[in-house]
Amino acid sequence: MPRPARPPESGAEAKSPIQVIERMMKLLDVLSSYHEPVSLKQLALETGLHPSTAHRILAAMAVAGFVERADPGTYRLGIRLLELGNVVKSRISIRGAAMPQMQALHEKIGESVNLGVRQGDEIVYVERTSSGKSSVRVVHLVGARAPLHVTSVGKLYLAEDSKENLRNYARRTGLPGATPASITSVAALERKSTASAVTAWPTTTRKSSRACAAWRRRCATTPARWSPDSRCRRRPNATTPNGRP
Repeated sequence: MPRPARPPESGAEAKSPIQVIERMMKLLDVLSSYHEPVSLKQLALETGLHPSTAHRILAAMAVAGFVERADPGTYRLGIRLLELGNVVKSRISIRGAAMPQMQALHEKIGESVNLGVRQGDEIVYVERTSSGKSSVRVVHLVGARAPLHVTSVGKLYLAEDSKENLRNYARRTGLPGATPASITSVAALERKSTASAVTAWPTTTRKSSRACAAWRRRCATTPARWSPDSRCRRRPNATTPNGRP
């Protein structure tokens, strides 16, 4: 999805190594939001970098394998990132402990189960279980991110926060909506977080397909008993049809 354009920077090379790294991260962030290769013009537009600056940084990242050239003038993420991502994934010890419980839950309900870790104001999905038998196909890619308030599992984390922290979260993020049913106000966020703290069973709604008029509900659950006093930082998420017990 295209991002808002930023004012272009000067074509002069940055002298600060930190500034160069920040520009590299801008380019990687934009590339990660596209499934298809992205043109140099679009990358420069969305990062605010001068095209010549973006081209030089991309060329250096291509040599290191962080990006790849696709068609002339277009770029995509490189295989080196996959190698590094697999190293990080292998070090997440919670995956080994959670997988047996996730698999058991998946076999019991027949639906997708995703494991999310809170990182700042976002959920990062670190593991998943799924099959072609799931009635609702909402499977998060490992490594995918989402704001806390638009995911059911994220609402459990927000339910642990104080009202002051909830309001700070709202100010930092601006509460962007992902669907017409998304939380976009502080009042709604506080109400939903209170309900999640009481039930430990928050929900999120979204359309299962373009042709389906019915809304589907994603319900977060934990194999172990949860309470508002819990400080667990990782939770599984099960995807089920709306109205299913």
